[in-house]
Amino acid sequence: MCIFIILPFEINIERYMVEYLGFNENRLRDINGYNTANEIVRQPLLWKKIYKEISIRKNEILAFFHGIKGVDKCNVILTGAGSSAYIGEVLESAFIKNISRYSRAVATTTIVTHPEIYFTNDRPTIMVSFARSGNSPESVASISMANEMCENVFHIVITCNPSGKMIEEMDLEKDYLLLLPEESNDIGLAMTGSFTGMLLAGYLISRLADLEILETEINLIAEYGANVIQDNLGRLKDLSNLDFNRVVFLGSGPLLGIAREAHLKVQELTNGVVMCNYDSYLGLRHGPKVVVGPKTIVVFLISNDQYVQQYEKDLISDMVNESLGLRKLSFSENKEPELDIDFQIYLSNENRQLDPYLYSMVSILPAQVLGFLKSVQLGCSPDSPSENGAISRVVRGVKLYNYQNQVRVVGNDYKIN
Repeated sequence: MCIFIILPFEINIERYMVEYLGFNENRLRDINGYNTANEIVRQPLLWKKIYKEISIRKNEILAFFHGIKGVDKCNVILTGAGSSAYIGEVLESAFIKNISRYSRAVATTTIVTHPEIYFTNDRPTIMVSFARSGNSPESVASISMANEMCENVFHIVITCNPSGKMIEEMDLEKDYLLLLPEESNDIGLAMTGSFTGMLLAGYLISRLADLEILETEINLIAEYGANVIQDNLGRLKDLSNLDFNRVVFLGSGPLLGIAREAHLKVQELTNGVVMCNYDSYLGLRHGPKVVVGPKTIVVFLISNDQYVQQYEKDLISDMVNESLGLRKLSFSENKEPELDIDFQIYLSNENRQLDPYLYSMVSILPAQVLGFLKSVQLGCSPDSPSENGAISRVVRGVKLYNYQNQVRVVGNDYKIN
């Protein structure tokens, strides 16, 4: 029975990958898009592989946490640069619930300029770093600064590259390195499989005690992911062919972090020709709604929490009635027939309710596919869309400075660090 369910799925991904995105392999190579297409489509297989790997390593990860006294009272910093930082934003509430109420997401690009705000000695610190390459200067520096400024710091590094420089900053006798499978280390510029792979790994680490009961949902999201990519290609291609120059992504809770990653993904893949924005549903009403113009696509990432949906559907109804934007796309777990939306993508007809963080992970797929298709439509090269080199796979041009004790203004007083 296992062979019947799992093996054909793997064969389909291998054999028909290029058909899922509507191109043959030769065409993808001609437009310099083969790697990104491959990395988008293989994500469901990658998720299952990561789940299996973490299940195998469950006891050693638990041993790492057991070696830290009072984990539930530790400062937990979820960090990374760019897309890797957005992983922390998605998972912040999961770590607050499951690990420590003192958890927060802070980008390494913020830490390096103001480390004294985030590194303290009043309680132990667990720093969870997400990094595709592990070579971003700010990410390397953040680990080094934490080691220098925190009396009691423990690192978890979740990375896709076994030779990243940030690994050199770790104490592997005390810290924990989680190296993801080789195929998670995207070759293309835009993070796709690396983003969802590290997101899944981070979430599973926060739910180690529940790994076994999550297996059914891992298999389900793999199925959902393949269906989103394969069965909704026509809708996303129709959308990509429209004349738009802006996309606004909306999300609530964990989906707000996904909306942020989605806005970057489309922007990166189209080389900035399509500018994007993101916000929460309630936040959009407070001014940002003005960015929705006649050439704007609005993407509604709909929560699978019915309470939250009440706020989301109110805004969707208002925007439909006001005829804002060029077209609207909704993504939801279950079909929402009452919504008057131009394009709908939904995962189930069975009124399911996935774990909200696993649902969030699947929710990035439409943006990845839309960004890829629009990139091709605009004549960009999806694997390296930045023609002038303004952005690169590993950021360049960052000069790091030695941190020195400074006088900072705190309220009406001066605090000397």
